[in-house]
Amino acid sequence: MTPETMDCNELVELVTEYLEHALDPAVRARFEAHLSECDGCENYVEQFRTTIQTLGRVTADRLDPDFRQRLLDTFRGWQPDQR
Repeated sequence: MTPETMDCNELVELVTEYLEHALDPAVRARFEAHLSECDGCENYVEQFRTTIQTLGRVTADRLDPDFRQRLLDTFRGWQPDQR
């Protein structure tokens, strides 16, 4: 891996900033280059985006506490495919 490339772990750390359009252009370019080559990370970002959109429509009082905990556990335990 060269200094210009991004690995899956770095992408996971930056996904929120990416979706909020808060990455500087050089980092965003590295992020998108990795996405174009890594199906696992592409799926992760799309699932993250979909989850944010879906949960944005659900109020906290409507979420079953057990479901909320399972959802949090799933995100905490997720590991991207390593390249």
